[in-house]
Amino acid sequence: MAITFHDHVLPNGLRIAAEVDPDAHSAAVGFFVRTGARDESTEEMGVSHFLEHMMFKGSTQRTGEQVDRDLDDLGGRHNAYTSAETTAFHVHCLPESLPEASDILADILRPALRESDFDDEKKVILEEIAMYEDQPFWRLYERASEVYYGTHPLGHRVLGTSDSVSGLSCDRMRRYFEQRYSADNTVVAMAGALDFDAMVGRLESACGDWARTDTERMYQEMTHSETAFTEACDRINRDYMLMLAPAPAVQDNRRHAAALMAWILGSADGSRLYWSLIETGQAEAAQAQYEGRDRTGQFLIWCICDPETADEVETTIRQEIDNLVSSITEDDLERVRAKAATAITLHGELPAGRMQRLGRLLMTQDDWIPLEDELDRICRVTTQDIAEVADEYPMTPVVTGHLRGS
Repeated sequence: MAITFHDHVLPNGLRIAAEVDPDAHSAAVGFFVRTGARDESTEEMGVSHFLEHMMFKGSTQRTGEQVDRDLDDLGGRHNAYTSAETTAFHVHCLPESLPEASDILADILRPALRESDFDDEKKVILEEIAMYEDQPFWRLYERASEVYYGTHPLGHRVLGTSDSVSGLSCDRMRRYFEQRYSADNTVVAMAGALDFDAMVGRLESACGDWARTDTERMYQEMTHSETAFTEACDRINRDYMLMLAPAPAVQDNRRHAAALMAWILGSADGSRLYWSLIETGQAEAAQAQYEGRDRTGQFLIWCICDPETADEVETTIRQEIDNLVSSITEDDLERVRAKAATAITLHGELPAGRMQRLGRLLMTQDDWIPLEDELDRICRVTTQDIAEVADEYPMTPVVTGHLRGS
């Protein structure tokens, strides 16, 4: 039987959607909340990620230990994540466990937010921030994002800073939670073998009393100015380089052309950067990628090389960017179309992958886009489409950052 899409909105605004596949042998459910680092004030930076942790500390119905035990008893896989724009909690399990999985997730998304748990978890978050500070690429990415976005909240660090997390109070977290974790700011996405009507009834019983707040995302104006910076790190002996440039938004129909353009420039193998930098031994790693975001987007180009040759490597990257569009052949395009279609298809074979795609899609789109339509759009991208994208979004770096050994 074919996969069918189902969609329902509860009176309080909670949206429930599913791609139902009666032939699947598993099922998946995820609660996606339209909130992340870009929705925080600078003073409360990191509160979304902190809240993700606090969900697993327990509700009024469950202690933190019971949450862990109940999720483990499902026998499936569960996890959560926070990004600049979304916080998500998800479970992939056997179909008969899906109702209980949704009950557990619904319960923990109304956390107790106990002061004692808050104080204990703050120490964990501060340790996590310190740990990521020891990862060169992450450190460079966060700094480059701050420079690239300036005062725009997309420059906020997902984990926050030691200062912002240290200064955060439990009361302030509660206020943020009450405003952002509302029914009308949440999507429940499901996929696999499931009874949609029964799950809607189950979710209405669990979430029907969640408040509506009519919260909205603020879309501030964004400007960029060409900037370069270099930071020293005495724990590394390589040069980590990162370039950022504007790209189409995730809602823009040109996003597929932008993604293929980035693949041709810098996929892990067979790309322009692979042949000019990796195969020649000038760099240890060099890639490019497109990242679509809510009403904006960015290209990332990064590499790792010897500090002595960093200037030469940067020149090579800029030359490859300048020559990219004029050098793209139909064979190049056919190759990356196949790679992209294969990656998306493999990701969509399991209900977990389809649930993740559906949840992320409905965070920024009103209408469902079938996976097959997505694949068709990718396969119909032409060299002219890429040329038109490059005309407005040429991938020319706006911010170039280096992190190198001192």
